[in-house]
Amino acid sequence: MRMNKEKDMTPYDMSEKPCRQNVFLLPLIWIASYIATRSSRLTIEKIGMDGLKPPFIVLSEHQGYMDYYISPLSVFPNRANYISDVEGFAAFGKFLYRQIGCLAKRRFTNDISLIHNIKHVINNKDIIFIYPEARHSNVGTNSKLPASTGKLIKLLQVPVVVLKSYGSYLSMPLWDEKHKREVPVHVILEKVLDPSDTKRLTTDEITAVLDQHFYYDEYKWQYENKIKITYPKRAEGLHKALYMCPNCKTEFSMTSHDAALTCEACNKSWVMDEYGKLASCDGVTEFHHIPDWYEWQREEVTKQIESGNYILKTEVTIEALPNEKGFIDLGCGTLEHTHNGFYLTFSETKESLSFSSSAMTSVQTEYDYKGKGECIVLSTKDCCYYIYPLSHKACRSGVHEHPTTKEFNVTKIQFAAEAFYSMKSISAKRKTV
Repeated sequence: MRMNKEKDMTPYDMSEKPCRQNVFLLPLIWIASYIATRSSRLTIEKIGMDGLKPPFIVLSEHQGYMDYYISPLSVFPNRANYISDVEGFAAFGKFLYRQIGCLAKRRFTNDISLIHNIKHVINNKDIIFIYPEARHSNVGTNSKLPASTGKLIKLLQVPVVVLKSYGSYLSMPLWDEKHKREVPVHVILEKVLDPSDTKRLTTDEITAVLDQHFYYDEYKWQYENKIKITYPKRAEGLHKALYMCPNCKTEFSMTSHDAALTCEACNKSWVMDEYGKLASCDGVTEFHHIPDWYEWQREEVTKQIESGNYILKTEVTIEALPNEKGFIDLGCGTLEHTHNGFYLTFSETKESLSFSSSAMTSVQTEYDYKGKGECIVLSTKDCCYYIYPLSHKACRSGVHEHPTTKEFNVTKIQFAAEAFYSMKSISAKRKTV
């Protein structure tokens, strides 16, 4: 990824109309996607798709990087457009990325330009891929869909297709994307709504239908289908998602090695078997199912917030991505998170940015972004800010490395952001009653 030293903060032009996929690039896209998924023995099942022709919407789960290769193959031989973060334009170049059909979006922000561009794709009688979860899955389970999804479907009045993957997350979990597991991947492409349905149903009813189809649990699927993962280091990195010990309830105490999770505070260990189940070494296992542990942590964060004990104020390093020209090093700063939202202060300029809790359904999280460690991304309509933990000593010395700071745990920050948004939404609804 390029690092822009000239500090060109000109925002990417989100209003620029998307290109149709270049027909000369389509064979290359399909070949590259086939090669990338070949080892996963990808199979695609289509339900209710007979006779369906573009334009239509594909709402795709976002389990991991394999989704980008699955999507083109799922609608072969049709061409499509894909909503992508600005990061992709910086990585591959604006011209090429537009030619393969991508249009830009900043995650967890509202932008009317995106709606116009989606309508442009539909008017071209093409397929538009939307990833409403807006980030990869942490532990192989779905995220809550934003209410705006139902509103968008209601507005467009075209068929809606849902793409579900089985095995995509397991083959390359977010907490260890460097090592691919040998897992078969099965994809289901299913038409779930016709224009007559979207016209008849309310936006809440449309969202309810989509929520039902978007449910997934990769570890449940693995166990029920006896998908064996023999990779000996299959649990390494899992502590980034499971950061709190269920035995002693110490936060940021978990470590992982090979197939084991260990709490450094109480020394209790758990082993992940070949079917994704956990068992503790002392015979008393609090959670056999990884998503249950994950959701328990969410409940604990909510309790901290309700009791007034949630605190996040830490020194960070900041990189900006305003456009496709690359990242800009903005030096050190301070990140604070309260019930009102995030506050980001830049050490060099003493300027601050605020990100309201009522406008952020969640936050983009990365467990090891570009090898730099844990990271969260906060976005305005004009810029994405990539934020890493930084020790006090390193910040004062001007060293812009990205050392690990245990208290800066992106999973916990994500839980808190989602809890604050939910609380703000409930409060707003009560005021309108």
